[in-house]
Amino acid sequence: MLKNNFSGCQLEVGTDEAGRGCLSGPVVAAAVILPFNYHNELLNDSKQLTEAKRKKLRPIIEKDALAFGVSFIDEKEVDQLNVLQASITGMQRAISHMSITPEYIIVDGNKFKPYKDIPFKTIVKGDAKFMSIAAASVLAKTYRDDYMEKIHKEFQVYNWKKNKGYPTKEHRKAIQEHGITKYHRKTFKLLPSQLKLEI
Repeated sequence: MLKNNFSGCQLEVGTDEAGRGCLSGPVVAAAVILPFNYHNELLNDSKQLTEAKRKKLRPIIEKDALAFGVSFIDEKEVDQLNVLQASITGMQRAISHMSITPEYIIVDGNKFKPYKDIPFKTIVKGDAKFMSIAAASVLAKTYRDDYMEKIHKEFQVYNWKKNKGYPTKEHRKAIQEHGITKYHRKTFKLLPSQLKLEI
């Protein structure tokens, strides 16, 4: 059962990201402030939900939320910052995109940096514990999936529509055969070490 609130503050924001482990595409982060006693039986950690359920939840979350924000850190910025800093930057930007300034921030994972003197707490597996983080995980994942489906049309051989840029065997085989695109992260190990890639 997901909990409503960690801090006791009315305006507590949950934040999460999607796409950290991908070989291509952006890291997408989201931040959501839900009403204090919010309840939604469908809502769960986005990894536990089917794609259909996530798509169904997104407009509900956006309608019910007091405020939400989404940010994209593209592959070039991921390469510049490193993926952990990209995730933190993305979550902070998502919070900055909201129409309300939160009183408290709860973050999925164990790393974050202070943001505008607002107190925060990192929570490992937070997306399976708190509603607002679960809601943020659904937004981050659905916005990212939509983007990967869009760029799939440009480079269909990598099948991003299906693998969303994650390092599946199929994705790695396509990199081996066709090389890389502008959407691939150059600092990531794109192929196992026995398969060298000429860049």
